[in-house]
Amino acid sequence: MPHFICPNCKDRSIDTDRVESLGDQQAVACRRCGFGFLFELMEDYYPAPGTGLIACDGAGRILASGRGVLELTGWADADLIGRDVREALGISGYEESRSPVELTLEWGVRRLGERIEITARSGNRKPVIGDFFPAYDDDGGLLVALSPRMDGS
Repeated sequence: MPHFICPNCKDRSIDTDRVESLGDQQAVACRRCGFGFLFELMEDYYPAPGTGLIACDGAGRILASGRGVLELTGWADADLIGRDVREALGISGYEESRSPVELTLEWGVRRLGERIEITARSGNRKPVIGDFFPAYDDDGGLLVALSPRMDGS
């Protein structure tokens, strides 16, 4: 059973045929907030309350950022769209050959619980937990879930 999450409001749902209706072959949209597309996951995912979701295309460019991203990073959706997620957020804190974005895009594997750092709009470095999910549609891409780290390390 395909599981979906809205990159904007984090609403979770399931949909058996991956289309809006029998007469409309458009991809499913969020019934809660009206966002234009849902991201398909291998299994259900429960993001933490302060988590921000970022949907990216197959090259890692940001398509949309949802609620929680502005609060966590200081970057508004309009500031991020079209930019490479690695550069836009200054993602670091991993070995060069173990970039969670690269591994997810290249191998189609989930990377959960990555202890990384991002650069906020203020220029401050922030420790976060990153979960990276590959897209399962023909377009490819990934979903990045960023949650604040409470330990501060």
